[in-house]
Amino acid sequence: MTTEVHNTIRVLKNGGIILYPTDTVWGIGCDAKNAEAVKKIYALKKRIATKSMICLVANQSMLRNYISHIPDSAIKIINTETQPTTIIYNNPKYLANNLIAEDSTIAIRIPNHKFCQELLLQYNGAIVSTSANISGQSTPQSFKEITQDIIKGVDYVVNLQHEKTDVNPSKIIKINTDGSLKIIRE
Repeated sequence: MTTEVHNTIRVLKNGGIILYPTDTVWGIGCDAKNAEAVKKIYALKKRIATKSMICLVANQSMLRNYISHIPDSAIKIINTETQPTTIIYNNPKYLANNLIAEDSTIAIRIPNHKFCQELLLQYNGAIVSTSANISGQSTPQSFKEITQDIIKGVDYVVNLQHEKTDVNPSKIIKINTDGSLKIIRE
């Protein structure tokens, strides 16, 4: 795993895009601060640029680098939720502008996944995580379902967990400006 983390970091630092296993589905990712790399992901997925993507961070400390105010309700979700949960936060900072939604929000998850945690901690920054499919097509349930267009379109494919088949997208919860919660996806 150490070699895969180092290889992945090298690609991220050079503005490349990666295909990697996460705590949910296989993801396409890049440095979340690199607007050109984010643009490459939109092009690869044939996704409209107004449809924002998820970011991963290692922990609450890293989350604070990108979100000025983390509501208590978000902290409670982070500390108690047992399934992978993505939270949509208001007014992110220091992320690529083309990653932030038109309503000035960003979706961020703290993954419970050994490779992702090691990668995020060593990279010391947020990484984009969007499903490994062309926009509008179904999300691959395993590595073998990922199309060759996606595999050939990334700069690096992480050579771990290619046999993993127990995948589900994360729950998504939006924190409204008044602090109330809205479940977007169960």
